[in-house]
Amino acid sequence: MLWLSLFIAVAVMFAGWIWQCRQQNAGIVDVLWAFNLGLIAIIYAVFSDGSVMLRVLIAIIMGGWYLRLSWHLARRVLAEPEDGRYRYLRQHWGENADQNLLWFFLAQAILAWLLALPAWVIANGNIEQLQPQHVLALLLALGAFVGVNIADQQLHAFRSDPANKGKVCETGLWFYSRHPNYFFEWLHWFSYPILAIGLNYGAWLWLAPLVMLAFLYFISGIPYTEQQALRSRGDAYRRYQQTTSPFIPWRKRS
Repeated sequence: MLWLSLFIAVAVMFAGWIWQCRQQNAGIVDVLWAFNLGLIAIIYAVFSDGSVMLRVLIAIIMGGWYLRLSWHLARRVLAEPEDGRYRYLRQHWGENADQNLLWFFLAQAILAWLLALPAWVIANGNIEQLQPQHVLALLLALGAFVGVNIADQQLHAFRSDPANKGKVCETGLWFYSRHPNYFFEWLHWFSYPILAIGLNYGAWLWLAPLVMLAFLYFISGIPYTEQQALRSRGDAYRRYQQTTSPFIPWRKRS
């Protein structure tokens, strides 16, 4: 099942790459990355041999989280021009853009497959009955789910107002964090090691929130998003950076 899920993730991303070649919109990679994570989690939940309760929980938490994210991103990607991050890469790569994007899409397939490994560990685990940590993991995920939905809705409402074009969103949760959506994304990843307490290989899953933090904070999340924000909003975003927490919601700095 592990290798089959990798093949499926690669096939999904390859189809997405063909679509972007025709539409010239590489933002579909974000949609399919999230879709792959949700799909793989559900595949593991359905076809693994672990306890039904754990399989249901992982389908709800990881499957539900990433299918919602995929749908949220799809509504934006399909309704708007190509995201500025990918327009920049396309211009930077020039004639080699589609070729380089193919490798980028395939790398995202492998990344999604790797990040879904906690679902495989949990879906193959065995328990006799639900324990307090399982309830805690579900409540944590639900809390993060509510938080990220609020952040997404606030940003969508801000961007939908033509009067805000070119401005920086500082309403609601965005007043306290430059990336509250990433914060709640990271927070929900603690659900997986909590779910896996007492399972084979479960202790390794405490690395999962650390890996996700590294990607969000240092590699593919905040750095690329803020580079594009600086290109599009300039000094207004620089002032936002100077006064607002980059990740964890916190009070403003003077």
